Amino acid sequence: MAWGENDLPRRSAKATLAMVDYTLAKRALLRGVQRGLLGRTDICDAHPELLRAAKHVGESATRPCPVCDNEDLRLLAYVFADDLKTDNGRVHKLQDGLVMTASHDGAACYVVEVCLECSWNHLSEAFQARFAV
Repeated sequence: MAWGENDLPRRSAKATLAMVDYTLAKRALLRGVQRGLLGRTDICDAHPELLRAAKHVGESATRPCPVCDNEDLRLLAYVFADDLKTDNGRVHKLQDGLVMTASHDGAACYVVEVCLECSWNHLSEAFQARFAV
């Protein structure tokens, strides 16, 4: 079936969010540290701008840091969409990022966890807007 211009989803259409969970990748990385294949300095390397964003915009996670067990683990959302213009690629609070993703055609939201104590950072989840046709 060929898609025409009238078949494309519109922004007013209701979007669902498809999710990719990166827990298995995180477990593999942490297992590498436990086995001595990686050092803590190899995985606790958050950029200063990421730490700043986590401190001022990030929301507290419900779990402790998987590396240092500190409660200062924060979650950030980065949203990307062609029609976001100046907001494209900016950091947002988690709920705001998910709402923005659901309301923009082709948008993607990447949730990053960051520890303010040890500088651990890892991609936690990714969401993609999927519009019903």
